[in-house]
Amino acid sequence: MNRLCTICARGGSKGVENKNIRLLLEKPLIAHTINQAKETGLFDHIAVSSDSEEILKVAEEFGASLIIKRPAELATDYAAKLPVIQHCMQNAEEMTAKRFDYILDMDATSPLRSIEDIMKSMAYLECNEKASNLITGAPARRSPYFNLVEINESGYVDLSKKIDHKIIRRQDSPKCYDMNASIYIWKREALINSNSIFQDKTILFEMPEERSVDIDSELDFEFVSFLAGKRGILL
Repeated sequence: MNRLCTICARGGSKGVENKNIRLLLEKPLIAHTINQAKETGLFDHIAVSSDSEEILKVAEEFGASLIIKRPAELATDYAAKLPVIQHCMQNAEEMTAKRFDYILDMDATSPLRSIEDIMKSMAYLECNEKASNLITGAPARRSPYFNLVEINESGYVDLSKKIDHKIIRRQDSPKCYDMNASIYIWKREALINSNSIFQDKTILFEMPEERSVDIDSELDFEFVSFLAGKRGILL
């Protein structure tokens, strides 16, 4: 069973400048995700893809086994995530002359995941023969059936999603999850043939809220710094 870990980290960042190499617990942010991948012992290779030479240099220093330069067209503000991962996997297979059965992608900006999260999510997909891929998420803080609203074309507010019967308590609404941008896993053929993260047979691995903060703003970075500081080490 050949497994590849991909970590795709773009150089440009609007919300938090240079966030992928900004120091967290005295290490560049991306280093924590590389260390987590190494610690699991699951992967034949850890590939880091970036348009930034500085990020790639840091990744190599912290033990990424494959350094992949991302083309400019996949490094814009509008570039989708999936083609980046596909490009990384294809280059990794060419560089290693290996065919990877499973590809696990982790965002460097969601470093609070545990080693157990990585290993259990991989095992969950591997034992599910029918599933094509897996995403991770935490129980949603707002429900589209109860207290998540939209403004319609007439300028009035209504629930984002309606159901046949009235829901009085949030706990009675269908269970919803916030994607936490932490772990994505594909079976090889599913990744190659995908044009969306969401497939007919996508499954979800649940993670707790305290391990599900994705850094997209300075406030997010403060939250992660606080939680990481309490833990003392991100492994």
